[in-house]
Order: sequence, then structure tokens, then C-alpha cells
Amino acid sequence: MSSAPRSPAPFAGTRPSPGQAAVPASARSPLLPRRNLPLLLLQAREAVLARFRPILQANGLTEQQWRILRALLEAGALEPHQIGRLCGLSSPSLAGILARMEALDLVHRERLEADQRRVRVTPSARSRRLARRMAPQIEAGYQALEAELGTAFVADLLATLDAVVLRLGPAAAPPE
Repeated sequence: MSSAPRSPAPFAGTRPSPGQAAVPASARSPLLPRRNLPLLLLQAREAVLARFRPILQANGLTEQQWRILRALLEAGALEPHQIGRLCGLSSPSLAGILARMEALDLVHRERLEADQRRVRVTPSARSRRLARRMAPQIEAGYQALEAELGTAFVADLLATLDAVVLRLGPAAAPPE
């Protein structure tokens, strides 16, 4: 008695391919009873970033540098601990990134007059020009995502992600 080969079950955190059934709850491992939400979020992040990475590379920016510039351009001057929290970067990583960004004239760091231990980081005129030059490409990337996924879907996704962040609270500082 021969049986047709079974296609492997999808990896937790992935969607079954067309024609492949989802893993029923009864067949899931008792050690891994749910889909892997953190992995799925990382996969979604990578799928989205893949559309923007060429823009960053063409403009000589790393993803981390762009995250920092976006945070500074949206929020204004920030202290490094605020940047780290907003951008998901540890203090040691952030220190090196900010030093390189300052050397590239992307940011300026200045000590606060009231407390010389504290530093304020601001975007440079060069980074503002760079962001203005990149803005049409970034906007085109968002428009392409909306065309592919649907404007309502993207709006719902943004609202859902905002709600997750609001309900779970701010992320803990990344490990040092």
C-alpha cells in the first residue's frame, strides 16, 4: 500500500503556499502551540524594507542611519537615549552610529548647557537636503506598497501596529 508523499507542514510563522493546507491546531507541537508572531513581524519588516533598501543604498545610508534621521526630522533634537528607544538601538551601537553620522556631517551633537553630561543630537543641513532629495523616492515606495496591498489595508495595518505599540507600551531598551 503506497501513499502519496505529503508536503511538509509550513514553518511556524509562515503562510502555507497555495495548495498547502494550514497546520491544524491538533497537529501543532505542544511545545510550539502558536504561530511565531515575532518571526512573522520580522518577515513582514524585511518584505517592506526590501522596497526601500535600494533608495537608502543609492543615497549612502544604512537602515540604522535612516531610522535615526527620520526620528530626528520628525521629532526634532533628541538625546541619545531617546533616539535609542525610538529606533530600537542599544547604547553601544548608537554611540558608534552617531559618531559615524557626525563624521559624515549627517548630525550634530552638542552638550546641554545646563548639564554637560547630556548631549542633544540634531539633523544637519546636509541630512535635511538628503531627506528632501529622497522624499519623492520614499513616497513612491509607499505608493507602490499601497498599490500592491491596497490603501485601506495599509491604513488598517498602520492603525493595528499603532494599537499594538499603544497597548503593549514602549519597547524595553535593547540589550546592551
